[in-house]
Amino acid sequence: MPTRRPVTVTVTGAGGQIGYALLFRIASGQLLGPDTPVRLNLLEIPLGLRAAEGTALELIDGAFPLLDSVDVTDSARTAFDGAGVALLVGARPRTAGMERADLLEANAAIFGPQGRAINEHAASDVRVLVVGNPANTNALIASSHAPDVPAERFTAMTRLDHNRAVAQLAIKAEVPVTAVDGVIVWGNHSATQYPDVSHATVDGRPAREIVDERWLEEVFVPTVARRGAEIIQVRGASSAASAANAAIDHVYDWVNGTGDRFTSAGVTTGGVNAEAAASYGLPDGLICSLPVRSSRGEWQIVTGLDADPVAHAHIEASVAELLDEREAVRALGHLPG
Repeated sequence: MPTRRPVTVTVTGAGGQIGYALLFRIASGQLLGPDTPVRLNLLEIPLGLRAAEGTALELIDGAFPLLDSVDVTDSARTAFDGAGVALLVGARPRTAGMERADLLEANAAIFGPQGRAINEHAASDVRVLVVGNPANTNALIASSHAPDVPAERFTAMTRLDHNRAVAQLAIKAEVPVTAVDGVIVWGNHSATQYPDVSHATVDGRPAREIVDERWLEEVFVPTVARRGAEIIQVRGASSAASAANAAIDHVYDWVNGTGDRFTSAGVTTGGVNAEAAASYGLPDGLICSLPVRSSRGEWQIVTGLDADPVAHAHIEASVAELLDEREAVRALGHLPG
């Protein structure tokens, strides 16, 4: 039986495929744990309301013991009222002929107002995970519009990339995924990301003793970085269930802790994280994927992990892309000067 007070979980883009794959798992307790009831607030644009309303009907029909309530709205103010967890899934996808500046402008128009609504209406201890791409920069935009919410409470999802990396290494080593630990995804959630096995182990052995460098550079890194494009080509649609699963993993670990193991998450390089981020040569004011552990409900950057020259080059390229995105958004007037 539930033993805690209900937590309000807000999901944006709730009528889409990721939302559909996500919501029933949240209602079942997989996001926060088996003792925590949830109130679901589903946010959609007017054109998506009917789909979200249909999903709400199915959620009710599921008779989930942990589902306290489900509400559908197109008002950000209503959706984020009292939110303890916010999953920002809805975003403007890039379409044929769309320039990069147009994509950033369109998403700033979404994530800026959502950041303001979180700032004004969410719970004081809200945790925010941005799933909608470009996730790192969208998280930065939302955070910049929520000055009263600590920046470390805004995160971007690179857990999908992390899970992909773990799975590829496990397949290569012919072991279950539970045998793999210490994989890191550095940088941006884009093709420039760097999945790093320098500190990874497989059944306690260093991964580099099990797999060769040629496979890592020619197969592993490009497979993980381009997996999303491969799925679109094969499936005819972007990742949905695996993205929802990664969001569940990210928030569950954030709330319940990771123990001695670490994972990857897009976190701020400023504020309480500034010193740890600087130890890797990262500039202040980005949302960047880093090795993290969760303890007492807070992400903590894992420090002291040296990167070899090849990894450094990849990381610098991905960070440069994040800096370019930040400056482009700033030039459009959506970030403080």
